[in-house]
Order: sequence, then structure tokens, then C-alpha cells
Amino acid sequence: MIDHVNGFYDRHPISEAQVLAAVRRRRGTLAGTPLTADDLFDFDQDHYGGLAAVDTLARLAGIDARARVLDLCAGLGGPARFLATRRACQVVALELNAGRATGAARLTALVRLEGRVRVVRGDARALPFGAARFDACVSQEALLHIADKGAVLKEAHRVLAPGGRLAFTDWVARPALGDGERRRLHEWMAATTLQTLDGYRALLGATGFTAVTAQDLADEWRAVLRARLQMFRAMRDDTVARLGEARYEEYDRLYAFFVGLIESNKLAGGRFTATR
Repeated sequence: MIDHVNGFYDRHPISEAQVLAAVRRRRGTLAGTPLTADDLFDFDQDHYGGLAAVDTLARLAGIDARARVLDLCAGLGGPARFLATRRACQVVALELNAGRATGAARLTALVRLEGRVRVVRGDARALPFGAARFDACVSQEALLHIADKGAVLKEAHRVLAPGGRLAFTDWVARPALGDGERRRLHEWMAATTLQTLDGYRALLGATGFTAVTAQDLADEWRAVLRARLQMFRAMRDDTVARLGEARYEEYDRLYAFFVGLIESNKLAGGRFTATR
């Protein structure tokens, strides 16, 4: 299962190289004036809703300059760098995929944020941190790749200090989502399992979290998915040049499939918060 998820992200079109190529196109060169995290933000946010979504999670998790923050399944580290710059907090960005963890560390060093963002390669089901180590924990569209979501939530509960806050987003299934569509989601995007809104509420409560909230983001993400599909298709020539015609067609089918599922009310996004 882990190999399937790693393979998906090893082939993902959003990568360290893609982020730097996009910055180079905008600036003309990577030389000269040093890059800042803001130079990356249009390209390094591999989740739905962009910077506003990260800011919402930060608000819900109560993140301020004093907070010790854990970003679970942090990818290339874009949200962690945003939190470090906008909230002036210390962030540990945990990522299992070796290439993305390395890319996150290099991008963070490139914009001179290694003093505020520490990238750690590790498994969210067995966190390499002591108990009560963090004041806040965030994650974005990552738990769909992990079958044992209960183990992740238990670990988040363990490493949060009393009163600490968890805030995360994930894809959630609606009753109409069929077995064949679930299999395609697993095959195409390594969605090992999909919870429901009520399922996450129950898991969070069973883990010991309190003040649990669950918000349906279907309408918000529907618009995001439409825009991402249009943007991806507008970048066809560049994507084909980087990845080849076959990879472009693969991701085009994936995006179109996603849009179809959310348009037909079979799939939705969810935002969840809870207190340790």
C-alpha cells in the first residue's frame, strides 16, 4: 500500500522541479535577488483552496507565533512555509515520500526558512515525536492515502499538548459513490480508503478528541476542481513537454473523473477540527 502511494507521488506533476521551473518562467532566472517563500506560493500549494485554505486551518487550530505546529503529510512544505511566514511559528513538516521530503527541505532552505520549518521524514501512523510535543496539528487532503486513519488520529492526539487543536481537510465519500469508482480512485490516486463526514466524527471521538466539528466543503471544492481542470488544460503544452503525452492524458482523465464525481454528489471535501 505504501509503495502504491509513494509511486503516485513519485509521478505527480507538482514537484520541486516543477515549482522551480514555474518560478524561473515568472522571474526569468533564479539568480540575482534571493527568493522568498512568497515567490513559491503560487506554485507550491498542492492542496485545494490555496493559501486561504491554509489560513483557515491556522485560524481554526489557534496557531500564533507561540505555537509549536505539526504539519502531517506535508508534501513539498508549501503550507508549512506559509504558516512560518504569516504566523511566525515553528513548524515541523512530516512527510513519508523521500522525494517530496527532500524537495521540501531544499525549497525551505532556498528561501532561508530552515530556522522556522524543520522537515522530518516519517510515517504519520507512528510519529517520531514525544507526547505533548505540539500545540497544533494540521493536514490537508492526505489521510485518504492511509487506510488506518484511526492510527493517525491516535498519534496526533498523543503528540498534542492538552488543549491542543487538530484541524485538517480530506476527501469524503457520499452514499452514491460506487465500488467501481472507489477502485478507480484507489488505482488512479492511491485513495486507499475514503471516510464519510460522520465516520470522521466518530473516529475523532473514539480517539479521545473533544469539541469535534465537521464541515462539508462540496460547494467550495466543486469550484476549485473546475478551475484546476481548466488551468491544467491551459498548461497542456508545458506539461506534455515535461512529462510526455501519455502522462498528460492520464492526469487529464483523473481531473475530469474527479470533477464528475463531485458534480454528481458522490464525493466531497470535509474540514474537521477537534481539541485534545
